[in-house]
Amino acid sequence: MTDQEFCEQKQFEITRDLFDLTGKVALVTGGSRGIGRAICLGLATFGADVGVLARDRETGEDTAARVRAMGRRAVFVQADVSDVAQVREAVRDTVREFGRLDILVNNAGVGAQTPAEQVTPEEWEAIIGINLKGLFFCSQEAAKVMIAQGQGGRIINVASIFGIVGSELGASVYHASKGAVVNLTRALACEWAKHGILVNSIGPGFIVTDMTRAIQEMPALAELLERRHALGRFGCPEECVGAVVFLASRASTFVTGENLFVDGGYTAW
Repeated sequence: MTDQEFCEQKQFEITRDLFDLTGKVALVTGGSRGIGRAICLGLATFGADVGVLARDRETGEDTAARVRAMGRRAVFVQADVSDVAQVREAVRDTVREFGRLDILVNNAGVGAQTPAEQVTPEEWEAIIGINLKGLFFCSQEAAKVMIAQGQGGRIINVASIFGIVGSELGASVYHASKGAVVNLTRALACEWAKHGILVNSIGPGFIVTDMTRAIQEMPALAELLERRHALGRFGCPEECVGAVVFLASRASTFVTGENLFVDGGYTAW
């Protein structure tokens, strides 16, 4: 089949429901607060049912309750993504609850501010375990489900501006993990394209969340980092939602292996 014939057969139609996710099931790691919570609510707004994966039951159940209040189905799945056995069970629980899985958003992440010369093996393992190992095995387990379903799927990784730039903040391990996420996204996109699974990432700048609270409470440092964003401010969690919905929807059927920056112009200088 030629590309022309493919396009004619598909008959892609531009309609107002291009971003509609009705009937889709999403699993969001780190979905209990911050960017993850905003993504859960954003996907639900566009019609998706949502599995909220998090370590903390109270905040995770609260996010799931908010999704249900919007008229969508939701389930809280308790897991630590650095534990592969828990990851596998969490994906199975989501599929048991909803009967399928169409979208995975790998949002769970941690960071630390430690001078590189003082990083311990334990700190390295803790950050890499969640930011990279957890992301990979969540993706692997979700991809197995999507391949078996035979209808493709979407995997969206939350990377960072620190996946491509350096900093003086003592975040070397975080930089290493997010740089790996950006290139792992490309590798998985190439490997799973034959199954119709599109793999992309978003690269947020500094977002107002619990993770950046310590920086926000240091006025001089916060002002310095704000100025590095062309827009002159930190972003809000909700400002990451549009990029995720785009990558999860029919609007992005020819987009894979990409890292979409949501960074207020931090990387535009």
